[in-house]
Amino acid sequence: MFTVITRRVPLTRLVLSRGYTSSVKEGSVAQSKGFSKKEKAHEDEYARKHEAELLRKLKAEIEAKKKELARLQEKHDEVNSKQ
Repeated sequence: MFTVITRRVPLTRLVLSRGYTSSVKEGSVAQSKGFSKKEKAHEDEYARKHEAELLRKLKAEIEAKKKELARLQEKHDEVNSKQ
C-alpha cells in the first residue's frame, strides 16, 4: 500500500583546529609545578575534612555504645541483685 523510501544523508564532520601555534604544549598548565601544588593542597584539605568527619562519626558511635553498655550493665546488676 504505502512505500517507505529511505534516504541516506551524508554526515559531514567539522574539524576545528587552532589557527595559531605556541611554544606551550596543550595541558602544560595542568603539568606545571604551581598547579600541581595547588591541586595537591586541595586534595589534602579534602582528605583531612573527610577523615575528621569519619572520626567524628566514630566517636559518636563509641559514646552511644558506652551508654548502651552502661545501661546493660545496670540491668545485669539489677538481675543479679535479685537472685
